[in-house]
Amino acid sequence: MDEFELLKEFVTIESPFGREKEISSFIFSMIEEMGIKVERLPVEGFGDDVIAYLPGRGYTVVLNGHMDTVNLSPGWTRNPKGELDGDRFYGLGSADMKAGLAVLLSLFLEMAELSKRERPNLIFTAVSDEEGYSRGTWELIKSEKLDRADLVLVAEPTNEKLMLGARGRFVISVRARGKKAHAARPGLGVNAIEELARLVSNLERTRLKSHIKLGRGSYCTLYIRGEADGLSVPEYAEAVIDRHTVIGEDWVRVEAELRKLAERVGVRAELEIERYPRPTPEMLPYVVRENLHEVRLFKRAYLSVTGLEVEVTYGKSVGDFNYFATYLNKPTLVFGPSGGNWHSSNEWVSVSSMRRVKEVYRKFLESLV
Repeated sequence: MDEFELLKEFVTIESPFGREKEISSFIFSMIEEMGIKVERLPVEGFGDDVIAYLPGRGYTVVLNGHMDTVNLSPGWTRNPKGELDGDRFYGLGSADMKAGLAVLLSLFLEMAELSKRERPNLIFTAVSDEEGYSRGTWELIKSEKLDRADLVLVAEPTNEKLMLGARGRFVISVRARGKKAHAARPGLGVNAIEELARLVSNLERTRLKSHIKLGRGSYCTLYIRGEADGLSVPEYAEAVIDRHTVIGEDWVRVEAELRKLAERVGVRAELEIERYPRPTPEMLPYVVRENLHEVRLFKRAYLSVTGLEVEVTYGKSVGDFNYFATYLNKPTLVFGPSGGNWHSSNEWVSVSSMRRVKEVYRKFLESLV
């Protein structure tokens, strides 16, 4: 099926993370009807992952896309279930990443019409919960079904740039315990709210490691809460802090730098610093070597299709690609169509860009045989 027709079908199916069952069944049935080997991988509380296989020769390549979207936000003036205006197709999840998913599935189905000697071994994977905790990709990795893969291609929207790495991420829970006293005599207590505020308001003073490709990490306070017991000095406060990391920054380092900062700015409250609990492992940073043979082949494919040199980029945030590159430990190339307004109203994707992305992927896969 044509990639744009697939995209239109995908966008009509609501699939915010946690509600991917309908789109999962749709994709599974479509592949099954083509007589291609396909299976479901259960993801508890979410739509099943879909995994399909095409035998070929040489390389084994994983084609990956996520089925879920964020929830519908206010402010839409276009139809969130699909509206075409010139080259722009509007719809919830159109860019992130139902267009990329449609490109990969369309290409996979077309590759099924070739003989085995004309294609590499292909594993198509449609996963759930990328927008939450990447439960779908984590189940896929745990299943060991991708262990023999040589390469992973992820069609997340990159504006037709080739992404060869991304920062990692910790989410940090900080609890401050002070000393209760009458609020009319604050000097007799330790105000947990004020002491925790002293820490988070000075996060920019932390000395962060720099990486030649990924740049520097970052801090951002996501949540802070505390309250007094009547007219009392608050004795407890808590915060949740985002910490994007680069290669060389692990949890030991991150915890140590926060404690060092607390000491430097004179935080008097007792601090408990822990990783915020999550059902899947943390996202770790990674970089793919630009001189890798497969990367050079991809650049040639892009040049052949567009007549231009592809721009290489590195992700500021995280996604399923972090898991493939670190826990699966496979070279992971991220390349997808141009679009805009991801995670907000009037999200759109370029239809012509979708077609170019598909042709670049096709040319690249041909070069692997």
